[in-house]
Amino acid sequence: MFLKKTFFLFFILVFFFSCSNEKKKVDTILDNVDQETQMVEAYREGLEAIKKGDVIFAAKKFNEAEILYPQSVWASKSSLMTSFAYYSQNYYEDAIYNLERHLRNYPKDKNLDYVHYLMGMCYFEQLDDEKKDLRPLVKSRQEFEYVIKHYPNTDFAIDAKYKLSLIVDMLAAKEMHIGRYYLKTKKWAGAINRFQNVVENYDQTVYIEEALHRLIEINYKIGLVDEAEKIASVLGYNYGSGEWYKNSYKVFNKSYKIKKIDKKKEESFIKKKFKSLFE
Repeated sequence: MFLKKTFFLFFILVFFFSCSNEKKKVDTILDNVDQETQMVEAYREGLEAIKKGDVIFAAKKFNEAEILYPQSVWASKSSLMTSFAYYSQNYYEDAIYNLERHLRNYPKDKNLDYVHYLMGMCYFEQLDDEKKDLRPLVKSRQEFEYVIKHYPNTDFAIDAKYKLSLIVDMLAAKEMHIGRYYLKTKKWAGAINRFQNVVENYDQTVYIEEALHRLIEINYKIGLVDEAEKIASVLGYNYGSGEWYKNSYKVFNKSYKIKKIDKKKEESFIKKKFKSLFE
């Protein structure tokens, strides 16, 4: 009798324990379904807010979607959409902060090429002119170079190469601007360093001829005539037909005069050519 009661009690306990576990599983599934539904709704509201231009509300909704269902693939997508929402309305610092957070939270995300490209764009679009802060130039260059190196076969890499060429020109322009300032204030060492940097690191830009000319000019002024002549030979060999070489020639020969083009003859030729096409 005792054994029967014991067995029956054991059976009841196992039954209720099993039911309890099943109930927990069902509750967990229902909670997950409910969370996923809320996540999808929050994501949808975020997309609608972006279309309306309300990026603050959109970012809030994408953050909400990420938090609601963190184990889902939609979490990383929501994180990226938060960054894009900020970027789309020029909230660059907020976008950059969120992209850096994304890299920490989702280091194996399949969209990392886009993450680095978007970060590069956030810095790139803060560029104004050569008088402004150098940091966005340097940071955007780093991000675009990263995209080109690690994701060379993507559309992002193609555009990054184009952006990088513009950035290199801007960096050279920045060096030239500072160099001209040092030249104007007679800080010869600082000026030489800036122009030398352009010659060594930005020789494919439009500033190379002027940089060489400025080095000739400075070296001649401080008495380093031999050094000035060496640089002049480099300028003449590579850019002998350019205006900066003619200006450099005047440094050594004060009486040298650049021949002026006879505009009347040139205009006459153009007129004749124009008439011959339509008569």
